[in-house]
Amino acid sequence: MDWKPDFSSETPLYIQIKKFMKNKISLGEWAVGTKIPSQRALAELFNVNRSTVVSALSDLTAEGLLQGNTKGGTKVINNTWSLLAASPPPDWSSYVQEGTYYPNQPAIQHINRAEFHKGMIRLGTGELSPDLLPIEQMKRIFNKLTENSFSLGYEEPKGNRHLREQVVEYLRGLNIHTSPSNILIVSGALQGLQLIAMGLLQRGASILAEKPSYLYSVHVFQSNAIKMIGVPMDIEGIQTSLISRYKKGYNASLLYTIPSFHNPTGCLMPETRRQELMKVCSDEGLPIIEDDVYRELWFDEPPPLPLKARDPNALVLYLGSLSKSLSPGLRVGWVVAPEPVIERLADIKMQFDYGSSSISQWAAAEWMKSGLYQEHATHIRAQLKGRRDLTIQLLNAYLLGIATWSVPSGGFYIWVRLTVDVPIQMLFDRAFKAGILLNPGSIYDRSAGSFLRISYAYAKMHELEWGISKLADLIKEICI
Repeated sequence: MDWKPDFSSETPLYIQIKKFMKNKISLGEWAVGTKIPSQRALAELFNVNRSTVVSALSDLTAEGLLQGNTKGGTKVINNTWSLLAASPPPDWSSYVQEGTYYPNQPAIQHINRAEFHKGMIRLGTGELSPDLLPIEQMKRIFNKLTENSFSLGYEEPKGNRHLREQVVEYLRGLNIHTSPSNILIVSGALQGLQLIAMGLLQRGASILAEKPSYLYSVHVFQSNAIKMIGVPMDIEGIQTSLISRYKKGYNASLLYTIPSFHNPTGCLMPETRRQELMKVCSDEGLPIIEDDVYRELWFDEPPPLPLKARDPNALVLYLGSLSKSLSPGLRVGWVVAPEPVIERLADIKMQFDYGSSSISQWAAAEWMKSGLYQEHATHIRAQLKGRRDLTIQLLNAYLLGIATWSVPSGGFYIWVRLTVDVPIQMLFDRAFKAGILLNPGSIYDRSAGSFLRISYAYAKMHELEWGISKLADLIKEICI
């Protein structure tokens, strides 16, 4: 809600708030059954005293538009004479509850909304800072596109042919040898996962994933009635010695992994572990989804070759993206897989959205063809390394003795374990009130309640320093 009461108006504030809320209800924007924010939350939102909000809510309750109780909170109802005399509006809340796609975790919903609050310091956000996005180069790319011919129409089902050819050349540098017919352009790697969940797996199937994992923070598989089975990690990644037992015990159909700069732990799987993973999955006939979106974000030396580069039996479905390294707003990623798989996923994608943005695909192709993408990646690596170094210095300065962590060799994330007894929800709430947005570890693993995912990619340098120092103060205050 962006609306604010007019403090210069002669109309009392509670009347303004009442009219605003009544208008939301009458327009159907707040349907019957909608839960209204708490009195305290509304007071903070409108920057008024709580008593002002209470007056507005009391009037709306008296008019039969709201109903409140101690357990369910205040909700929109339909008891006014004018509404009763007309045809009752649909109960959209019941429709929402009947939808088959799982809602985000409440914590994720809160974070997704709060990320756009003005002045919020985002210590967990998994994307590049606006300061690191190549705005001027992107303008030149689009100017160049206007000088040449490009399509404003739909692209073919697998995506823009020119872009797929550029992806083939890029992958050749990673020792992945494929062809345009084996590549599907998707709107980010997350869409690739959605297509795989819908197109390749039966309802009730099980897949294995690292625990913790980014995949637990989204519901692309669970919403398709697919069970997620967590396999423990160590400092080198997923514990390959457990895969056979987990595969047999849960009759798993696939294994999902982020071997390079894992989200959320920042872990880099070494060469030996990658060889072990490929061998055990090959022996078990267990296909792999390799999520490699952080690959270009290495600091001192490139990560080992992708699993897909050692895949003579087409065991690996490979996901790549420009979202983490170039621009999340382009929404360009790719899936590399055997042609029958690509044909299946492309068919489903056409039913979803009739293809990703043609303009974004042309721009991405130009970035890759011109060599600007690799130049940009080199620049981003240097910037992120400096941010990582600063964040480690800050953690040493403020959290030493109350937390532990490992130093990542690339990517966005530091997986911080608090070594003192701190209720994470309380810490999250107090940090939020102080203007700091955290990503609790429980988002990625229910048992990771003592962890935080700290990102050095998004917040400005001075925000990192103030945010981490304030975080340390809050932890110590709670522990006292």
